[in-house]
Amino acid sequence: MEFTELVKNRRSTRSYTEDRITKADIEQIIACAQMAPSWKNFQTGRYYAALSDEAIAKVYESLPEFNQKSSKNAAYIVATFKKDRSGFSLDGNPEKAGNIWGGYDLGLQNAYLILKACELGYDTLIMGLRDEDSLRDYFEITDDEIILPVIAIGKKASPQPFRPRKEINEILTIK
Repeated sequence: MEFTELVKNRRSTRSYTEDRITKADIEQIIACAQMAPSWKNFQTGRYYAALSDEAIAKVYESLPEFNQKSSKNAAYIVATFKKDRSGFSLDGNPEKAGNIWGGYDLGLQNAYLILKACELGYDTLIMGLRDEDSLRDYFEITDDEIILPVIAIGKKASPQPFRPRKEINEILTIK
């Protein structure tokens, strides 16, 4: 699929079929995400995939009710990054934005992730609200990682409408 078409076709899906993503497809998607640029090529992003019924139920329980409703039947990916690396000099001193750079790098990886998922015929929903402690405990995520989104992934049950975007002149300044 041509890149612009891929970007235009990707939607935040809030209704999934019971068709599950395969381990091989998750591995292919994460390998693509890993190709994103990162601060000093530190590649601090980490992913925890919930593919088994038990793992899916555990992540599902960590979500608020409205995200549970929006992601029912999906598998999940928990995205984290190693803190105190991106945004820090080699001797460990933080740059002005510090760990914000780790989140930035993870966001780039997640953009690649959702686009690769779309290319493979999967749909996604990035969710920020979740019970971090239960996810950290279940996946044994160490304290040196910052948990950011949970990404629902699966096959959409119904088409998602295109939501209009702002006009370019509202978001771009050229001098």
